[in-house]
Amino acid sequence: MEYLLELNINRVFDFLGTVAFALSGIRLASAKQFDWFGAYVIGFVTAIGGGTVRDLLLDVTPFWMIDPAYLVLTGIALLASLLFKHQLFSFGKTLFLFDTIGLGLFTMVGLEKSLEAGLPFWTCIIMGAITGALGGVIRDTLINEIPLLFRKDIYALASFAGGAVYFVCIELGVADTWAFPVAAVSVIAIRTLAVKFHIHLPNIQNLDSKAE
Repeated sequence: MEYLLELNINRVFDFLGTVAFALSGIRLASAKQFDWFGAYVIGFVTAIGGGTVRDLLLDVTPFWMIDPAYLVLTGIALLASLLFKHQLFSFGKTLFLFDTIGLGLFTMVGLEKSLEAGLPFWTCIIMGAITGALGGVIRDTLINEIPLLFRKDIYALASFAGGAVYFVCIELGVADTWAFPVAAVSVIAIRTLAVKFHIHLPNIQNLDSKAE
């Protein structure tokens, strides 16, 4: 019973993360005035990009190639964007909201799949960050934006922190059914607080001596 509950929670995380990331991609595509098909492609790539790289590194068939649900969920996200755009995108922070939720949920999905593959904890944390952050990198690259990962805002570091929180919870004896949500919320909270209070790493200085 506990295993089935854990499995269902992970599935819910996966689907919610897919919709959240697809909406963030579609929102950016609309700002660039893409057509419906282009917006769908950007939404889909955002949703499956990180997980695809993760599965390739794990040497398994990418998840979306054996389960059409992700194609359908992206279509639902596009349809919702067209029908309920005023409700979904009525305030300026919606892109941040969807992207942050997707980051938190997908970080945990990637971590869980890496655990199933029997990888050590530090690799699982990295794979969680890849799953959570890389789809946004591909999205931003395709629409000719500087990826969030390379800006000053805390982004992938929130994923690493969330993965660490998960393993701390496990060490403290917290059940998976609670550890996963706690870790996902920690990713979302860290990312949100970093943006709200302008917390970021310092920029690297120009290392070219000729530029001085």
